[in-house]
Amino acid sequence: MPIDIENLMSAPLLDKATLDRLKEKTARLSVISNTGLVLMKFVVGFAIGSVSIISEAIHSSMDLIAAVIAFFSVRKSAEPPDAQHEFGHGKFEDISGLVEALLIFVAAILIIREALVKLLGEPTDSFTPGLIIFGIAVMGISALVNWTVSHQLMKVAKQTESIALESDAWHLRTDVYTSLGVFVGLILIRLTGITLFDPLVALGVAFVIMKAAYDLTRRSLSDLIDHSIPDADEHRIQAVICEHAGDYAGFHDLKTRRSGPEIFIEFHLVVPGTSTVLQSHDLADHLESDLKVEFPRASVTIHTEPCNEGCTRCGTFCTFSDENKSPGQLEK
Repeated sequence: MPIDIENLMSAPLLDKATLDRLKEKTARLSVISNTGLVLMKFVVGFAIGSVSIISEAIHSSMDLIAAVIAFFSVRKSAEPPDAQHEFGHGKFEDISGLVEALLIFVAAILIIREALVKLLGEPTDSFTPGLIIFGIAVMGISALVNWTVSHQLMKVAKQTESIALESDAWHLRTDVYTSLGVFVGLILIRLTGITLFDPLVALGVAFVIMKAAYDLTRRSLSDLIDHSIPDADEHRIQAVICEHAGDYAGFHDLKTRRSGPEIFIEFHLVVPGTSTVLQSHDLADHLESDLKVEFPRASVTIHTEPCNEGCTRCGTFCTFSDENKSPGQLEK
């Protein structure tokens, strides 16, 4: 049975299996839309002889490859842990994001080469102004389709915390801006008859997508080298822990990292020395459950250790002010 993306996204709480199906369905939509746009751009670009449209076709070809990579990466990342990948397959999405960024760089280089050949080479009669209206139409359709699909991809990426879908969404969002640039360039050619606008717009397209490639590369590498999650998310984790501040003596060594859509959280929880193993275990389970409400795809590891000071300070440090010192760093 086909999955209704809008109905899935409107559900208040989605389990992991549903989120994974939603990601796969959305990734497939990107593959289908990119395939159609690539064919249209190449046909019209060669018919007119427009290097800016052909450069956009090259860009969309990279988008198509990226969409295919994203599709297979979200399918792979959804597989459960196995004997060889005991922490799951989330890194496949990070690798996908990096590969997609590199593909954008390749597209930019190809576009720059074609534009420079057009600018510096001998004048040719390859440009066909009479067919330019078809190029304008294709660029307008491309911008509209990519905006719609990228908006859908970004919504699902944020909901499922998928860097593969987010990278694909940025691919298409960039394509929207570059398509609009070519759209304006073709209109200028139509109005003025100056074909020099064609390679100049193509160069502009290349520099815009190189900036997007740089941003995606930095983001993907950050997750591949196990960079901590954003400070705002770490503060949310600390806030959840502090909701139970009266039940323990302190916490420290909070560590976080991301693997694709998965988040790994670990910290040391200092419990009163008089607590039983059962009481400590129940408290750790309760904290883990509360953290998973905030971060449904989190894997939480809590190391408990005793506090033998015999004081009554439990929980008094969890005040969450605007000071630089975080609660987990305060003395037990």
